[in-house]
Amino acid sequence: MIYNDLNIIEYGRAWEYQQELFAKALSLKDKGKKPDNTLLFCEHPHTITIGKHGDNKNLLFQESYLNDRGVVLFQIDRGGDVTYHGPGQLVGYPIFDLESFNIGLRQYIFNVEEIIIRFLASYNIQSERLEGAAGVWIDTKIPSKTRKIAAIGVRSSRFVTMHGFALNVNTDLSYFSLINPCGFVDKGVTSIEIELGYKLDMEEVKIKMKSLFEEVFIETVSQ
Repeated sequence: MIYNDLNIIEYGRAWEYQQELFAKALSLKDKGKKPDNTLLFCEHPHTITIGKHGDNKNLLFQESYLNDRGVVLFQIDRGGDVTYHGPGQLVGYPIFDLESFNIGLRQYIFNVEEIIIRFLASYNIQSERLEGAAGVWIDTKIPSKTRKIAAIGVRSSRFVTMHGFALNVNTDLSYFSLINPCGFVDKGVTSIEIELGYKLDMEEVKIKMKSLFEEVFIETVSQ
């Protein structure tokens, strides 16, 4: 697994880089060769993205207002609805050939959720999956308190993935008021900082998350 930390990067530049890696992986598969599995980590300046099946009604303000707030808007080719990216949020883009792990897209999403759940557990934050909603959530058994801490949106072609996850670490959650996150109007959002009461070091977060990616996907291959 190749790891590349892009640090803070504009969303459009990261998207272009993903597309380059994605196209290269598909080209290698067309030639009967095995592509590398690449894991990208980064943070973005304030950005809102809408997936290919997203509903513009979940964008609560016009683009001109968003631009005045310093927020850039992108319509993109991943699954899922609308979400926010910004400083203090760890964004991960795995460009993985799922055939090399002998798994399909559903198991892949399960694995990414598992990585985040294990990471949060290392800080004594109990999180879980929510039926019918990709991502990682807290207090799913208490509807009035259910809140999302990580979003997942993926594109895949011939078992190669792009896009990925966004984990709220030290994120300014006020920007989520610009949207209905992931299309939900009855559920909140949270961050690790909110849950713990203090900020985490992003380098520490990246190191632990990278290790968990290796751990979980090695487990998948060995099963």
